[in-house]
Amino acid sequence: MVKIRLRRMGSRNHPFYRVVVSDSRKTPTGAALDEIGYYDPRKQPAVVSIDRERYDKWVASGALVSPTIAKLVKRQQAAGTPEAPAKQAAAPAEAAAQA
Repeated sequence: MVKIRLRRMGSRNHPFYRVVVSDSRKTPTGAALDEIGYYDPRKQPAVVSIDRERYDKWVASGALVSPTIAKLVKRQQAAGTPEAPAKQAAAPAEAAAQA
């Protein structure tokens, strides 16, 4: 059975999580089939970045989603899909150039 779950990374007292798709019989730190995002709880506000296309593909193919991942996906949806930092920085410059 395939699951979408968190894999803890980072050092002691500095957690960082990757969102991985892996076989449920293996440990969360074992080999993953796919890495589809990350979660950084130490930033203010916490950063959630999950590739929705790949997430939807895995869910459509029958992957089970952990409760924590379901909450993170809802949080990301409520906040709107974040753009890449380079695109965010370029948007105000483009608006100023048009004005």
